[in-house]
Amino acid sequence: MKIIFKDTFVYRLEKQLDYIALDNPANARRFKNDLLKLIKAIPSNPFKHRKSIYFNDQNIRDLIFKGYAIVFRINNKTIEVFGFVKYQHSPIES
Repeated sequence: MKIIFKDTFVYRLEKQLDYIALDNPANARRFKNDLLKLIKAIPSNPFKHRKSIYFNDQNIRDLIFKGYAIVFRINNKTIEVFGFVKYQHSPIES
């Protein structure tokens, strides 16, 4: 399966990394590396992650990482990573 990162996810992740880097750039790099490692492991067993609490669809899942929900959709041959959420009602609100 191929992993596709949507613009909404990339934008929100970069924003959070910039915020973390203000205090500790090494922590920001570690956060990004650890998160990407988990995301790259999704295709091996995508349904092990919980059904998303934001959508009523079995193919949309939440990967939980350090209090954040990374929301992704399972398609036939792709995983679309589109949400990066913490303390929000919707993974696509700004």
